[in-house]
Amino acid sequence: MAMADSKSREAVTKAMAKAKAPSPMVSPRDGRSRLISSACGLLLFDAVLTAIIIARVPYTKIDWDAYMSQVTGFLAGERNYAEIHGDTGPLVYPAGFLYIYSGIQYITGGAVFPAQILFGVLYVINLGLVLLIYIRAQAVPWWALSLLCLSKRIHSIFVLRLFNDCVATTLMHASVALMQQQHWHLALTVFSAAVSVKMNVLLLAPPVLLLLLKSLTVWGVLTSLGCAAILQVLVGMPFLLTYPMEYFSRAFNLGRVFIHFWSVNFKFVPEDFFISKPFALSLLILHLGFLFVFAQYKWCRHEGGILRACGPQNVREEPKKSDLNVVDKFLRSVQSLSANHILTVVFTGNFIGIVFARSLHYQFYSWYFYSLPFLLWKTTFPTPVR
Repeated sequence: MAMADSKSREAVTKAMAKAKAPSPMVSPRDGRSRLISSACGLLLFDAVLTAIIIARVPYTKIDWDAYMSQVTGFLAGERNYAEIHGDTGPLVYPAGFLYIYSGIQYITGGAVFPAQILFGVLYVINLGLVLLIYIRAQAVPWWALSLLCLSKRIHSIFVLRLFNDCVATTLMHASVALMQQQHWHLALTVFSAAVSVKMNVLLLAPPVLLLLLKSLTVWGVLTSLGCAAILQVLVGMPFLLTYPMEYFSRAFNLGRVFIHFWSVNFKFVPEDFFISKPFALSLLILHLGFLFVFAQYKWCRHEGGILRACGPQNVREEPKKSDLNVVDKFLRSVQSLSANHILTVVFTGNFIGIVFARSLHYQFYSWYFYSLPFLLWKTTFPTPVR
């Protein structure tokens, strides 16, 4: 019996070691140390490049004045979301946006150039988080990390236009980094903070929920979601206690339709059909359908499908008996929850949401740009095609 238990523990140890091994997509030359050294060099290079862009490229006025007007109304004591407006229209972001941009206004005095410097720092922090995520996943060669620094539009979104997408994206990547370490309660809290800045982060909600169900007990899932909910309540408290309906209808308006002229997604669709409910419903059905197909046949294939992966029989417990089936099950569980797998589920789920989003503006590129090298190296395309 003791010998059987010893063999069981040895099998589990080997399973965990195997799960932590680098992805087979990475060649032996592209080890972790090379990824780290490349990431450090790229981070320094891009910090200098960003400083040059701020110094030499003219700022583009789009939403900054509107942000400052909305923040000014909030700081003046207005708590009715229906009465908080900016140059581009009414306030449509959750309260976390107001708090963060109030802090930015306090630091910069509302001036553009100091804000650009602040967003330059934010850009470098975000890039550092993304590089950390990639290093943990070990799914791309070291030189491919440079692709994360070569986007002219991303630099523009961060330091020339100062969009709130930048803050939400940075918090989202911080949340993903915590998920890779399986610090689920803290990850969900940071995820909720990202949602409080801009709702686009909710595109990650379905894959994140799947990972929670695969990783935690029912109680763990509920408490993690509870952390996210509590943060939303605390952030929205000044508005929930005064004008709750106005807050919900403006900050969390899932039915809002963007102007067809400004959308870069489904531009080929006639405007009348673009703004119609049947088109929106069709996209929602396709979105959910693709998520289910990927969950069933890709993300949960080790467990035998989504129902088995999320069922009560799939509780993550280290085997205590010399049962080879239990050991095999634990092996599949550890493999499926590797940093690489977590990033695959989150990035793929987010990209599916982007594909079926009815309205996308140019700044929304920041939502998915950083996932593209990872997703490309998940394909079987030859490197030149990638």
